[in-house]
Amino acid sequence: MNRRAFVTGLGAVLATPLATGAQQPVKSPRVGFISTGSPTGSPAIEAFRGAMRDLGYVEKQNITIEWRWGHGKTERFSEFAGELVRLNVDMIVAANTPAGHAAQAATKTIPIIVVTMVDPIDDGFIRTFPRPGGNVTGLTLRAPELHGKRLQLFKEAVPTASPIAGLVELGPTRQTETKEAEAAARTLGILLQPVVEVRDAGELDAAFGKISQARARGVFVVGRTTFFANRVLLADRALKSGLPMMCDFRTEVEVGCLMSYGPNLEDLFRRAAGFVDRILKGAKPADLPVEQPTKFELAINTKTAKLLGLTIPPSLLLRADQVIE
Repeated sequence: MNRRAFVTGLGAVLATPLATGAQQPVKSPRVGFISTGSPTGSPAIEAFRGAMRDLGYVEKQNITIEWRWGHGKTERFSEFAGELVRLNVDMIVAANTPAGHAAQAATKTIPIIVVTMVDPIDDGFIRTFPRPGGNVTGLTLRAPELHGKRLQLFKEAVPTASPIAGLVELGPTRQTETKEAEAAARTLGILLQPVVEVRDAGELDAAFGKISQARARGVFVVGRTTFFANRVLLADRALKSGLPMMCDFRTEVEVGCLMSYGPNLEDLFRRAAGFVDRILKGAKPADLPVEQPTKFELAINTKTAKLLGLTIPPSLLLRADQVIE
């Protein structure tokens, strides 16, 4: 080998690792997710995962999701939010309002998507629906006259259920929602009394004791996070008390609540994946409008009705999106 060929070959060999080293690996995004639920058995979480896959995001391949589960409680949400901030996640998805508040308290810079906000403006998450203005955006459960519609359907299903007890989850929106429910009840000629407030699942036994003592003929649920996370226990207490109960979501009816009318949770969580995609592609939460529910569903559990000695009007069963037998 002559000297020129040797030098040329040596240069090529030396240049190869330098060129390879210059190519930086693509960083896989890391998303935090705070939920009151548990890793299994949630159709809403599975809807989110499925929508993420449809958008091209596969866990442990091109995206990491840091799941934080409350297992029916919210006490550790602040701890979870702090952990996610220290992990320097690209964004935090909060399944509900308490999770959103914990994330908001932990960071003013990391984007936050709250999937089921109750009252985004009054809760301090956003400035306006079209232009949230901060690091929080997402979807809301609120819709005009929703409590009125729920009470109307409940009265149609159980005309003899009066008075109806309001079972209210303590939280930042309880006063607003309770007033809305009471106003709707007055319009419909329904006595909503007593109104029993619950802080956590440990207070459900005492709450149903008060409701029974007041001789209420039905229960109207006002509140979501704790009741939804402990829906099996909630339905069990209502059945043992012999009381028909109107809940928010189909998932609660599937475990024994008499009926529900409200937003389709799976749809909201699917749409939340779209927010994740847009933010990962460069959109700012301040510019992403908060979205309202577009799909509502009526669910009725006829097995529960039979256990309570009730006959649901056939006309109402025909209008139900899901009848659980």
